[in-house]
Amino acid sequence: MTASTSPLSRYASALDEAVTSRRAIAQLSRSASLTLDDAYRVQALSSDLRTARGDRLVGVKLGFTSKAKALQMGVSDVIFGRLHACGEYVDGGGVALEAFIHPRVEPEVAFRLGARFDARASADPEAELRAAVDAVAPGLEIIDSRYRDFRFSLTDVVADNTSAAGFVTGPWQPTDLTSAAARFDDRPVTLEIDGAVVATGSTSDILGDPVLALPAIARMAAAQRVVLPAGSVLLAGAATAAVTLPGGVTVSAAVPGLGSVRVTTTGTPAEER
Repeated sequence: MTASTSPLSRYASALDEAVTSRRAIAQLSRSASLTLDDAYRVQALSSDLRTARGDRLVGVKLGFTSKAKALQMGVSDVIFGRLHACGEYVDGGGVALEAFIHPRVEPEVAFRLGARFDARASADPEAELRAAVDAVAPGLEIIDSRYRDFRFSLTDVVADNTSAAGFVTGPWQPTDLTSAAARFDDRPVTLEIDGAVVATGSTSDILGDPVLALPAIARMAAAQRVVLPAGSVLLAGAATAAVTLPGGVTVSAAVPGLGSVRVTTTGTPAEER
């Protein structure tokens, strides 16, 4: 059996088709028994399909970084996904919802790499990643499961690139994470739609401190053989539950000391058309 006709390649192609066609598919777990390693392989193959058509890798993200979400999913570790260029939006700009199936939005803390990072080539990946980070910003992540009814198992969501679909970062602020004093915990996070608060949380809901996402990113980037170029964005995790993203609204997130970020949506998601 060739790689192009292997079951994992077929699953990757099906998920990629769901992304490009904006049509949800049945959960893989309904017809396939995948290990977590299998699911990450499907994710990597899907990412390869995107990069092959020019949609370059621009960062990575973590999921299940809140204890509540991890307990809900019955997992003891975070999950890891890839960010691609076509999902990067501009702070203060617009997001056309026609590009999504049934999008949701959540506030994030984002870090930026000032230097290339290859965990496999480092004697101390965690320390090297902290040293490579040069800036921090508030962020918004748009998640969009490619499965029907936005329902999935752990292996489903990992194969589906952790529902990664879009992101936007606010103004970058220089930071030095090599200092032990570099902390971003205990900061309130507010998510608003058209000026009305729709969710609140704390940066401490992200692994206790968003900085603690970096060891997990270093470990998982090594395991998945992901090399991150300079300028890559690292999304540390959501500070609140995800909220349905409607069209014709302005959505914003604010974190004291980090600033705010916003986008305006237009159009209608595929599932509503």
